[in-house]
Amino acid sequence: MDEASLAQAAEAFHRDGYFIARGLFSPEEVEDLNGLFMKMHADGGVPGFYEPGKLPGVDSRISSDKMDPLAQWPRVMHPHRFNAKARAYLLHPKVRVFLEKFMGGEPVATQTMYYFKPPGARGQAMHQDNFYLLVQPGTCMAAWTALDDCDAENGGLMVVPNSHNNDLVCPDVADAALSYAPHRVPIPQGQKPVPAEMKAGDTLFFNGNVIHGSGPNRSKTRFRRSWICHYAKGDLAKISKYYTPVVSMDGRDLMVEFETGGGPCGGTWEGAAGA
Repeated sequence: MDEASLAQAAEAFHRDGYFIARGLFSPEEVEDLNGLFMKMHADGGVPGFYEPGKLPGVDSRISSDKMDPLAQWPRVMHPHRFNAKARAYLLHPKVRVFLEKFMGGEPVATQTMYYFKPPGARGQAMHQDNFYLLVQPGTCMAAWTALDDCDAENGGLMVVPNSHNNDLVCPDVADAALSYAPHRVPIPQGQKPVPAEMKAGDTLFFNGNVIHGSGPNRSKTRFRRSWICHYAKGDLAKISKYYTPVVSMDGRDLMVEFETGGGPCGGTWEGAAGA
């Protein structure tokens, strides 16, 4: 992308709180990422990071019953910590170009996740990512890449434009029939969610205070696979412990001070940003 196009993208990002980079990843890269994690599933998972049928505490509302699709296809958490290919995609130069432009400085990487979101899976109620990451100062940034075409039927993402200007909103309780995560951020008066319809290979960049979420996958046959990475500015002072060590864009693990107080809403929150 040339400098003029990048400048337009940054203008849209700072105005709306998000920007979709269409076709950022090629069909070959989409296939490469999906192949990595589908093989991981076929091989039975990776202890501590991806364990079908054995769910981490952050997914406590997912039933271990075989009827729950998310019990058999849970999220892969932090694959960059054990897989070199996942780490390379976290630090991909094409993503870095946008991060640097939108942040106005050097980023560090904080998290990776892969969502299978199979047919029948619940979504994640509206939330803000920095409620979980607790980056200080400022906020985090997500790069959410669609690895299948995403729409309302298969539980595509919804975003609330201009909600990046909101402070963190303390959540109430989500509907367990629709959301696997327990938290739901009420949408402030005068704002409303819009669908972020995406094709496989599109990447949605959004500010960590943007309210977003997704509904269930109501398709009978279609997955809604996605590759989700989070970043922060390199001069961050604190982050939730779950996300340490962070990773420099040249691939070095870095320790930073971690937040222990639970942020403005209190409590301890780990690992559930995504949708």
